Amino acid sequence: MGTNSQRSPFKTQVDVNASAQCDDDNTMPIVSVKGLKENWQKWSSEHQENQKLNPFSHDTRLSAVAPQRGQDDYGKPQEGSLTEKRGKEAHTHIGREVQKLCEVIRNIGELKEDGDRHDSHKKVITVEFGKLFEHYVTISNTLVGILLRARKQGLVDFKGEMLWQGKDDHVVITLLE
Repeated sequence: MGTNSQRSPFKTQVDVNASAQCDDDNTMPIVSVKGLKENWQKWSSEHQENQKLNPFSHDTRLSAVAPQRGQDDYGKPQEGSLTEKRGKEAHTHIGREVQKLCEVIRNIGELKEDGDRHDSHKKVITVEFGKLFEHYVTISNTLVGILLRARKQGLVDFKGEMLWQGKDDHVVITLLE
């Protein structure tokens, strides 16, 4: 089919079974069929194992029992997973944002007597939403979400479910801590 100086466009059986190597004339590697088969089998086995752990998979041979409602780990990511790591990082970030918000309220708020509480001699720091919004907009664009989180944690209080710029500028926000 040609001399040694000429290369055949067709690979011989020896070429197919050889490990990955490069021809002198061509820089295209020759990969063995056996190696490709082993890599495919390895990927396939790993994928099947991952699908057994995936609660959304239609694989009926689940090796891990999915947590049921009421169990401690229900609705939580697997321990050690990237999802768990990202969730913890997000929780830490939001905690820092809430602390920063409380510090801003302390700095720009006014000290007033708390008329809503039983002991009216107690002083609290208050600020109107409009003033806080104008000041906080240079820090973060997520003021309302952070306010809702701070209220859920019992750090601040205000009337209403949601605060809107312009409409709720005169709503008083009280720092409770």
